[in-house]
Amino acid sequence: MHINWEQFEAVDMRAGTIIEAKVFDKARRPAYKLWIDFGELGIKKSSAQITVLYEPQALIGRQVIAVVNFPPKQIADFMSECLVLGVYNENNDVVLLQPQQPVQNGGKVG
Repeated sequence: MHINWEQFEAVDMRAGTIIEAKVFDKARRPAYKLWIDFGELGIKKSSAQITVLYEPQALIGRQVIAVVNFPPKQIADFMSECLVLGVYNENNDVVLLQPQQPVQNGGKVG
């Protein structure tokens, strides 16, 4: 299925820095609770199923790419406010998308 440019532009993807990461014990599948600083957009929370390849402490300070204009989603007792993006590897584990160089928090992907 093809999309047009307007549809692509409607997806607001931004760079942000993970400032806190905790094990999400109440999630049905193994996940972390993330708090991500998106600069002028503020800090947004996300639930991310990235426990196979990442440890919570190693995520702090890492820049990631996330979709920030999805409606918030309740996951157990946690409100996820953005979708952190990744690619599935050959083992079906999520590898996070991130800028190759440091960028400003809140920087728009385009």
